Amino acid sequence: MDWSGWFTLFLCVAALLTLTFTRIGPHLVMIAALTVLSVSGILTADEALQGFSNSGLITVAGMFVVAAGMHASGAIDLLVNHVLGRPSSVRAALSRMFFPVVLLSGFLNNTPVVATMIPAIYTWSRKIGISPSKLMIPLSYTAILGGTLTLIGTSTNLIVNGQYQTLTGETGFSLFAITVVGLPVAICGFIFMWLFFPRLLPDRSQNKAFSNLREFTLEVSVAPNGPLVGKTIQEAGLRHLQRVYLVEIERKGTVITAVSSEEMLQGEDRLVFAGDTDAISDLLRINGIMPSTDGEHTQTLQTQRAERRLVEAVVSPHCAAIGHAIRDARFRDQYGAVVLAVARNGERIKGNLGTIILQAGDTLLLEARPAFVSRQRYNKDFLLINDLNTEAPRHERAYLAWGILVGIIALAAFEIISMLNAALIGAGLMIITGCCSASQAEKSLDLTVIITIAASFALGMALQKTGVAEYIAENIVDFSNGTPWLLLILTYLTVSLLTEVITNNAAALLMLPIVLEITEKADLNNVPFILAIMMAASASFATPIGYQTNLMVYGPGGYRFTDFLKAGLPMNLVTAAVTISVLLIGWPLAQVN
Repeated sequence: MDWSGWFTLFLCVAALLTLTFTRIGPHLVMIAALTVLSVSGILTADEALQGFSNSGLITVAGMFVVAAGMHASGAIDLLVNHVLGRPSSVRAALSRMFFPVVLLSGFLNNTPVVATMIPAIYTWSRKIGISPSKLMIPLSYTAILGGTLTLIGTSTNLIVNGQYQTLTGETGFSLFAITVVGLPVAICGFIFMWLFFPRLLPDRSQNKAFSNLREFTLEVSVAPNGPLVGKTIQEAGLRHLQRVYLVEIERKGTVITAVSSEEMLQGEDRLVFAGDTDAISDLLRINGIMPSTDGEHTQTLQTQRAERRLVEAVVSPHCAAIGHAIRDARFRDQYGAVVLAVARNGERIKGNLGTIILQAGDTLLLEARPAFVSRQRYNKDFLLINDLNTEAPRHERAYLAWGILVGIIALAAFEIISMLNAALIGAGLMIITGCCSASQAEKSLDLTVIITIAASFALGMALQKTGVAEYIAENIVDFSNGTPWLLLILTYLTVSLLTEVITNNAAALLMLPIVLEITEKADLNNVPFILAIMMAASASFATPIGYQTNLMVYGPGGYRFTDFLKAGLPMNLVTAAVTISVLLIGWPLAQVN
């Protein structure tokens, strides 16, 4: 290799280490790598930006809109309501949940499917008396298994297929090409979950972090004719208290939520604070503050008010507040909501609320204005997990949405039109027929995922162009002595390990050119190796950060990191064993001339 090859290899390693050990978003890392490759001249402008015009990427975007139409029309609710029922045991609940989730995830991107199903499963679990911690990991894992059933089930399959077409000039894979592998994996995965997950997963129904509002809220009153009357919140020194956070003011029967710094205090105002309840003595030392007439703790927040919503929400991986202390994130100004409490690993974090640094997967108890709910329904910052009176779905269009989905699947399956055109037509019909609005369609597009995928193509292209892929491939072939089954196992394990520490799309795109070089050097059939990449990149169960749906259920299930290790490591082994066995039995590894 010349300097460009070594430089590309260094850049690739630097990107992997950055993704693994920092909180920098994958889209920023990949865009930075793309920029360096373009500026250095290793890639031309057309080569660097090729990913943005890849058919797989545009298909992913189209399917996001189709999923939005299914969500907004209530089509998913239609299936859930008719199938879930009232099971009497955890195993019965798993059986009821598996079919609709695996079906939806097979034909819609599994990320929006899980985002839609979390509040439904959360509410359902409470109705049937089963802890959400028994169902949330199975929800994520089932969606992952469903995504392996078809080429459109997950973005990874689509972008690998698109890049495979670009690099090889082949026609690519059909809609159900991966089903022969994905179906046995899904069946075996379900059997494993059904047999072992009721015992492996914790029951945290008695450890609800926000079960008692009195544990983390306190109330005081403003003295009539006292020195604070007529002062703003800022002037009264109530905005930047160290241990507590002003949530709301109750004044003459009305409630002022997400209180502004300029709000003027009046006599007999009742001030509700959240945070360290031991700070009540600090508050009472302020001249003009006196104990509430109802005592130290009250039930104010438990009273239903039209001006207020109590919302439980999970911090999504896309939230701008990640890595910032609650006080610095300016929740009140940015989101129109106030954080009452934070739970992590199934337990509420005690102490100074304002200094808690938010992480993806944290569960927040928020006091918000009603508009917060409608804004966040399609926002990427939070996943709402409690039972909310949100914007009503367009139920009259539910069957129409199902008709559009089935229609585009049929057209693609019988190869009447390409998957790209099927996704674009489906997206257009969802908007034209009113299954979702144009605004909902726009908000459904996960730009960070799309940018990450598009920019990742540049690094994969550079690996191939500079000879790095060929260099790595030659060494792997030499290491394995050219043994086909060992190469297949090494391919699967490498992609699987990368997926656990970086994004699944990036792992697949980085390995694809290397694997193509391996199969060419060893004169092997590349089809089973490409399918191994698709399966390994999708089958990520062992950590909450390995796959986005795992992180999404982390908070709602009240899980700890070790819960994923206990359930996920065996799932990884099961899916790896079944995948490799099916590939070895079903495809000749040697090149057929």
